[in-house]
Amino acid sequence: IFAFAVLLISVLLYLVSYYNLLPQRVYTADDFNILTIYSEVDYNNNGVDDYTDIMLGARRDAENRPTYDGAYFDGGYPPDNIGVCTDVIWRAFKNAGYNLREMVDKDIIKRPEKYPHIEQRDKNIDFRRVKNLHVFFDEYAISLILDTDKIEEWQPGDIVIFGNDEHIGIVSDKRNKKGQPYIIHNGGQPKREEDFLKRTKVTGHYRFDASRVSEDIIVKWSD
Repeated sequence: IFAFAVLLISVLLYLVSYYNLLPQRVYTADDFNILTIYSEVDYNNNGVDDYTDIMLGARRDAENRPTYDGAYFDGGYPPDNIGVCTDVIWRAFKNAGYNLREMVDKDIIKRPEKYPHIEQRDKNIDFRRVKNLHVFFDEYAISLILDTDKIEEWQPGDIVIFGNDEHIGIVSDKRNKKGQPYIIHNGGQPKREEDFLKRTKVTGHYRFDASRVSEDIIVKWSD
């Protein structure tokens, strides 16, 4: 019984630590003398720059805590109370005024050779696949450093891809004690904005600058 109790406590402590459920101090860029970068673009003209808008849109989704469910939806968009990691991204872009679903679909039409894994184009689901977003951001976003120890290179609103196109999230303005930023993401975990960056290998790091994207790709969000 004693051994079982020790094992149970060990497992519980591991899970609490793994899911960042223990109270911990949250740091900001100012704590490390890091200059926060703001976009020169305010696409939706709401007085908030794009990078901040993208981060705040992701945070809104995190605070809403949608149930993790990758089911297909006619029309493409799941309801607000349902989502997966890729839904954090299009909702973040929506908050900045962009229709990521239409933008990804335009690129698939324009450059089908870059999406050989797509057998039949379907804009209701293509934008909800990490692999497709990886191809899209490779072309239309600024590719950045993967070294998580270069803390000044990680800025709020950046897009991060993990593993073999297994997961995707948005960089927060919150940081851990080492200065590494929190990630806003949905893997069904208890806390959707957390110290996650080093848990899985980073394979993509991007910053979306609309001023560098051609008008034939940009699509404005319209309700």
